[in-house]
This record gives sequence, C-alpha cells and structure tokens, in this order.
Amino acid sequence: MRIIAALCICLFLLQPVAASAAPKKDRSYYENRGEIVWEVNTDEKVIALTFDDGPHPKYTAQVLELLKQYDAKATFFVVGNKIQLYPDVLEQTAREGHEIANHTYSHAYIGRNTNIKKELNTTEDLIVGKTGQRSQLFRPPGGFYNERLVSVVKDEGYKMIMWSWQLDTKDWDTPGVNRIVNTVLKNAKNGNIVLFHDYIEGPTQTIAALKIILPELKNRGYKLITVSELLGYNKAIPAKIH
Repeated sequence: MRIIAALCICLFLLQPVAASAAPKKDRSYYENRGEIVWEVNTDEKVIALTFDDGPHPKYTAQVLELLKQYDAKATFFVVGNKIQLYPDVLEQTAREGHEIANHTYSHAYIGRNTNIKKELNTTEDLIVGKTGQRSQLFRPPGGFYNERLVSVVKDEGYKMIMWSWQLDTKDWDTPGVNRIVNTVLKNAKNGNIVLFHDYIEGPTQTIAALKIILPELKNRGYKLITVSELLGYNKAIPAKIH
C-alpha cells in the first residue's frame, strides 16, 4: 500500500501545472490597461460633453451657439461621410475651439469583416484636410468593441473613449426633452463623460434639452471641457502621436 501511495504522489507531482486562468476582459481590464476610458476619477468639478454622428447642417450649429453662450467646450465624434457632406460645419466646430474626434467613416458597427484601418484613416484624412489637426480620440459606433478593435485603435494612435453609462441620454431616440434633461442632471458627477448626438435623422430634442442642462450644470459649479482636457485630471495613458 505504501508503494502504491508513493506512486500516486509521484504521478500527481509529475502532472503539468495548469495555466493560470486568462484575465476576464471586461471594463476593468481595459480601464486598468488605459486602453478604454468611460470616465475619470477626480475631485474636480469637471464634466466632458460629447456629441456623436455629426456634423449636421443645422443641429451642430445650434449646439455650437449654446456652447458658446455658456462658455463650454465639447468633443465632437464625427463621421467621415458626414464631413464630406458638410465640411464647413466641421471647420466651424474646430475654429470655435472644440475637439474633433474620430467616429469611423460609415458609422457601421465594427464586425469581423470590417476594414477598421480604412474606416479610421479615411475619416482621419478628412479631419486633417479640413482642420489641419489630427484627432487623438476614437469612439466605436454603438459603443461596441472587441479585442481586435482595441488593438487596431491603439496601434493607429488613438485613445478609445466611451461614456459614463448613466449619462447615455439616448437623445437619438427622441425620448422626450424631460427625460434627456433628467438623465443628465440626476446623474452628473465629477469626471463624467456625457453622450449626446448632434446628428439625428428627423427632429431633435437635444437642443431644447441643452438649453436647460447647460445653465444648470454651470450653476452647480461644473466646468464643461473636452475629453482630452478631462483626461488631464486622471493618470491616463496618452495616445500615441504620429
């Protein structure tokens, strides 16, 4: 029996050591690596406003006027095919001191067969051509991402930016001005990133909501800044600069 027991122990010790479990690639994984940002931890009263899917020939200009009125800056995640349609609006946005960021060329959700580099580079060429500046930030359409997208975006020199989940206004779905307002004002905290859209098919409720949101955030003492400015309040890994 002792011999059998000894053999069992030896066989156990000779078994290959199981590989440690692969890390779960959830929000915490990407946040800790500095590869995706949802919000910033800070005690400062700063919030970043973001607008997706533009430029729009009418709505973007109205957003810009309101931002100017309340001394606010924002980040506009622009779509390449909209830049081609409304280049003057993009130029105005950049000229007024707002940040321009990449939101792909076609706004198609990133799938297995998507040419990510083409989506990024085509839009980037348009941004640089119209503003003279390279964008440092990228936001995936719909907020969908995977390991391949994260890797390509990083290699191309962008920081991937999402938004504070409690501050998705869903304004693209015209949920009602009060709902948009309440989503922001009931949930806004230091270091948050708010998601709006300045390009919407059909009538928008975003402009009416901003007329309530902007003055109230200012009254609460918040400074409304670009995403890149917000990143300066946190120990975030900077995007590569080509």
